[in-house]
Amino acid sequence: MAMNPTTPIVARIVGGKLSRVAVTNTVSGVRVTGAFHQGGTSWSSSEPLGYGKAYRVSVAAVDSAGKPQQRTRVLRTLKPRAQAFPSLIPPPSVQDVGVGQPIVVRFDHPVTNKIAVQKRLQVRAAPAQSGAWYWISASEVHYRPATYWKPGTTVNLQVRVYGVDIGGGVYGETDRELTFRVHDAWVAKADGAAKTMQIVRNGALVKTMPISLGTTKNPTHIGTHVISERSPWVIMDSSTFGVAKGQPGYYREKVYLDERISNDGEFVHAAPWSTGSQGLSNVSHGCVNLSVANAQWFYAHFNLGDVVEVTNSGGDTLPLYDTYGDWAVPWSAWSMGNANS
Repeated sequence: MAMNPTTPIVARIVGGKLSRVAVTNTVSGVRVTGAFHQGGTSWSSSEPLGYGKAYRVSVAAVDSAGKPQQRTRVLRTLKPRAQAFPSLIPPPSVQDVGVGQPIVVRFDHPVTNKIAVQKRLQVRAAPAQSGAWYWISASEVHYRPATYWKPGTTVNLQVRVYGVDIGGGVYGETDRELTFRVHDAWVAKADGAAKTMQIVRNGALVKTMPISLGTTKNPTHIGTHVISERSPWVIMDSSTFGVAKGQPGYYREKVYLDERISNDGEFVHAAPWSTGSQGLSNVSHGCVNLSVANAQWFYAHFNLGDVVEVTNSGGDTLPLYDTYGDWAVPWSAWSMGNANS
C-alpha cells in the first residue's frame, strides 16, 4: 500500500544497534535526510517525501549477538489524482495591512474535505484575538477576528495541507506561510444621507470630506467594505456591467486615484466631474466620488485592509462573496463556522 509522503520512514532494531540507514529516491538517487534516536536503536526521516515516488530503504545493523545484519526494501508514496495549490491573501509579499483585512486561503480545486483542511490552517495573533474560519465557496475559506484587528497586531498563518486529501483524491500541493502586521486603524465612514465621509484614525476623527455616492438607480452597497486593490488610475467601462457603447448611460473613462472596495465595481476615487454635487447629491454609479484634492489625501493615507463603512446609501448590503463581504456576517454566525455545509 502506498504511504502518505508526510509519514516518516522509521527503522528500528530490538536488542542491537543500527549502523547505517540510507533512504534514496530510486529515480533521482537523492538521499532523504534523517537522524538516529534512542542510542542508535531507531532512525526516522526528517523531511517530507514526494508524491508518487519510490524510495529504497537500506538498513545495516548489528544484532544482539554481534552479528551484522542488512535489510533492503522499496517503499512507494501515494500518487494524487491532482494537486491543489493554496494561494493566500494577503500574499506573503504584503506585510502591512489595515484592521479590516481578512485572511484568505483559495484552492485551485474544490474542497470537499473541509474539516480536514481547516484543521491544517493555523492562525496565531499577537496580541491574541478571537477569530474563526468561514467557507465563502467550495474552494475559498476566510478567517477574520470577532471585531477589527487591533492596531499593532502581528498575525502568522501556517497552511499545512501537503499530504492532505482535500477530496476525491486531490491532495494539497504544498505547505505555505505568511506573516503580516496590522497598522493604525483607518476607518472611513461614508454617509449617503449626509453626503460626507468622516475619516477616523484609531478612534479619533481627523477629517471630514464631502462625497457623492451612487444614484437611486445605482446605489452603493451598504456595510463594511475593505480596500482590496489600489491603482493610480483605472479604465472604467460601463460595458463590464451591461451598458454597451451606444446605449444610454454608456461610459469609458480613465479614472485616477482608485481604491477598490468591492468586485462589483465600487471604488473610492477622484471624480472632478462631480465636485459640484459632492456634499449635495448622490450621482455616481456606485463609487465614492471625491474631489481631486480629497482623493489625493485619501490615496496617501488609506491602504490594503483599511475600511470604508457605507451607511444610508439606499443599496443592498455588500454580499458575503463580494471580495471581503465577510463583515456582513454577524460574529454569532461566523464563529460557528460552516465546514460541514
